[in-house]
Amino acid sequence: MYKHSPSPYVLVLAGSASLAIAMGVGRFAFTPILPMMLHDGVLDLSRAGELATANYVGYLAGALAAMAVPRRWDHTFVIRVTLVSTVLLTALMAAPYAEAWVALRFLAGVASAIGFVFTSGWCLAQLSGTGSSIGSAIFTGPGAGITVSGLAASGMTILGLTGHAAWLVFAALSAIISAVIWRTFGRSSRPSDAYSVGTSTRASGKVPKSELPLFAIAYGLAGFGYIVTATYLPVIAKNSIPGSPLLTVFWPLFGVAAVVGSLLAARVKNSVDVRLHLIAAYLVQAVGVGLPVIWQDGFGLALSSVLVGLPFTAISFFAMNEVRRIRSSHHARYMGLLTAVFAIGQIVGPPAVGVIMGHVTSVDDGFDLALAVASIALVVGAAIYIAMILLFPSERAARRPGHTVRQN
Repeated sequence: MYKHSPSPYVLVLAGSASLAIAMGVGRFAFTPILPMMLHDGVLDLSRAGELATANYVGYLAGALAAMAVPRRWDHTFVIRVTLVSTVLLTALMAAPYAEAWVALRFLAGVASAIGFVFTSGWCLAQLSGTGSSIGSAIFTGPGAGITVSGLAASGMTILGLTGHAAWLVFAALSAIISAVIWRTFGRSSRPSDAYSVGTSTRASGKVPKSELPLFAIAYGLAGFGYIVTATYLPVIAKNSIPGSPLLTVFWPLFGVAAVVGSLLAARVKNSVDVRLHLIAAYLVQAVGVGLPVIWQDGFGLALSSVLVGLPFTAISFFAMNEVRRIRSSHHARYMGLLTAVFAIGQIVGPPAVGVIMGHVTSVDDGFDLALAVASIALVVGAAIYIAMILLFPSERAARRPGHTVRQN
C-alpha cells in the first residue's frame, strides 16, 4: 500500500531541490570553484580538464546504472541515497588529497546521473493524473543550483576563502536542503515508470526502429555543444576581461537563465511537435555558445550566458517527454539511455579542448576554436531533428489533412 502523494507544488519544490543538489552541486559546483582552485595553485587547466572529464565519465556510468536498476526498487530510496552521496562526496573534495579528486568527481557524476533520472521519473510519475501543468518546473532545479553555487562562490571569493572552504560550504548547503526535502521522498502513490506530462504517446502503429537512435545522437550533440561553456565559462571570462568586476556574474546569470527557460517550457503549446521546440532550443544555444568568439566584452559574455542557459534544462524537459512518444513504456530505462548518450557528448568536450589547446598559439585562440566547434555541433543536432520531422511525422502531423503516419 502506497502513501498518499504530496501536493503537486510540494512535489515540484522537492524535485527541483533534489535536481539542484544532483546537478547544481554534484555536477556544476566545480565550475565556479575552479577559478578559486586555480588561484590557490592546487591545480592547473590540464588537471582541471581531468577532473571535469572524470565527472562526465561518472555521469555516463550513472546513467548506465540507472538503466540497470530493477523496476521493483523503490525509486525514492534511490533518490535519498544520491542525496546523501552528493553531500559526502562534495565534502570530501575539501580534503587535501589531490590524488583522490579524480575518483571523487567520478563518483559525484555517478550520483548526479542516477539522481537526475530517478528524481525526474518519480516526480513526473506523481504529477501524472493530477491535472497539473507544472511538471517542467522541477527542471528549474539545475539552474537554481547553478545560480546559488555561482553567487556563493562569488561571495567566498570576495571574502578571500579558498577552494577547500568552498567545497565544505556547498556540502553544508546540500545537507540542509536534503534534510528539508527528505520526508517528501516517501514511498510513491503510483508506479514511477508510468508518467505522462505534456505529451501523448503514439496511439497507433509501430515506431520506426531508427527513430530512437537518431534522437539519441541529436541529444548527445547537445551534451557536447554546451559543455565547453558550462565547464570553462568563468575561465573564458577571466581571459577576455581580466580584472573586470563582472567576472563573477556570468555563471550565476547562466543559472538564472536556465530557471527562466524551464518555466517558459511549461507554457509551450502541447499541440506543436516537440521536436520543433528542440530545434529552436538548439539554435538559440548555438548562437550563445559561438557568441564569445566574435563578441568578447562584458555584454557579449553576459548575452552568451543567457542564450546558453535559457535552453539548458528546457532541452532535457522536452527530450524526456519526447521519449514517451518514441517509447511508450519502460521510461526510466530510455531516460537512462538518453542521459548516457548526453554524457558521452559531455565526456568528449574537455579532452577536445585539451587537444585544441595543444595545437594553437594562445589560450584565447584555443577557446575560440573550441566554442566554434561546439556551436556547429548544436546546429548539426538541430538539423537531425529537422530530418526526423520529415522522416517520422508525429501523430499531431498525422491529424492534419494530407498527412499520414509512416508505418515500419
